[in-house]
Amino acid sequence: MESGPAVFAGAAFTLFGAGLLWWTGARTLHRAPVAYGTSPAISFALATAFGSAFVVLGVWCFGRI
Repeated sequence: MESGPAVFAGAAFTLFGAGLLWWTGARTLHRAPVAYGTSPAISFALATAFGSAFVVLGVWCFGRI
């Protein structure tokens, strides 16, 4: 019964992180801005860092099951 919230949180974090990484990669390949009004290098770095962090957090949640 206690693994239900861990599964939900792990799925949410992993899907969001993977989606953010996929979107950042697609925007970068098309040479489109990742975030408007910011430096392209900084927005790419921050989006990649947060996407990776969310994937790691999701995998950690799955490991707690």
